[in-house]
Amino acid sequence: MTSRATDRSEALPAPRTGLPPPLTRAQIDAVVVPALDEDRYGPERTGRGDITSLYAVPEAARARARLVCKAKGRLAGLDVFARVVELCDPKAKTELLARDGAAISPKDVLARFEGSARGLLLAERTALNLIQRMSGTASATAQYVERCSGRARVLDTRKTTPNLRTFEKYAVRCGGGENHRFGLYDEAMVKNNHLDLAGRGLEEVVRDLRKALGPGVRITAEARDEAEALAGIAGGADVVLLDNFSVERLRDSNPRLRAAAERRGRPVELEASGGITLETIGDFAATGVDRISVGALTHSAPALDLSLYLEPLP
Repeated sequence: MTSRATDRSEALPAPRTGLPPPLTRAQIDAVVVPALDEDRYGPERTGRGDITSLYAVPEAARARARLVCKAKGRLAGLDVFARVVELCDPKAKTELLARDGAAISPKDVLARFEGSARGLLLAERTALNLIQRMSGTASATAQYVERCSGRARVLDTRKTTPNLRTFEKYAVRCGGGENHRFGLYDEAMVKNNHLDLAGRGLEEVVRDLRKALGPGVRITAEARDEAEALAGIAGGADVVLLDNFSVERLRDSNPRLRAAAERRGRPVELEASGGITLETIGDFAATGVDRISVGALTHSAPALDLSLYLEPLP
C-alpha cells in the first residue's frame, strides 16, 4: 500500500536535470532583439545603425564566417548565435557543426555562415557576447559537476543576470548541472529573511506553506543550524538547505537529519550552499548531501573564448 507521504513526493515536479529542451524562438528573440537594438540604435533609439559598416563596406559585399573555439570547455548557445545571424541577414546560409552540451576544444569549428558582409558584421559582437557567456556558464558547471564525481547534484541559484536567466539556466544544464527554482513563482523557499519577518517558527511557516500550496509545489527550508534543519523536516519541507555549514558540521549532522526524515516517513533532500568553491565542492559532496547549490555558476563564470573569423567572398 502506497503511503500518503510517498504520494506527496511523487506529486512534485521532476528535477530539472539532463540536457535541456531547445530554447524556443520566442525565448531567444526576447533577449536577442533588444540586444541588437541596443547595439544599433542606443538606449534613446537615436542611432543610425552600424555606421562603420554602412560607410566602409559596400552594400552588395558578401562574406563567409567561421565560429571557432579557442579554449577547452562546454558549448551552450549555438542556436542563439545562429538566430542573431538570421535576424541580421535573413538570407544567410548557416551550417552548425556542433551541439549544445558538447565538450569543445581549441581550433574546433562550431559553425559556418555565408551572407551579407554588413549583416555578419552587425551580428558579430552581440552573437559572440551571448554564446561566450552561455558557454562560460556551461563550462564552469561542468567543472563543478566533475569535482562532485556523482556524489551530489550541482544546482544553480537565482543569482542570475537580469533578463538573461533563461539563457543562463539553460547553459547550466548544458554543463551537466540542475536548475533550482526559476523564480519566486514556481517553488517556495523559506529563507532567513522570511523567517525573521514571519513572526513564527520555521516549522509553523513550512506547515502553513504546505497547507496553502498543496503537495505539488516543492518547498525548501533554509536552515542556519541543526535545530532549524530539524524544524524544517518536521514542518514537511521537501528540501532542507544547510546554509554556510562547514564540511565538519554537515558530516556530523547528516545522520541525525536523515533519521528525523525517516521518522517522518517521507523523503527529504539535504542541500549544501554558501561559499562553496571549485576547490572545496568535492569535500562537501563527500558529506552525503544530495544537492549543492552554487551561485558562482551564473554570477561569476568567465566567458569562454570563441572567435568569429570573417573573409570576403568574390
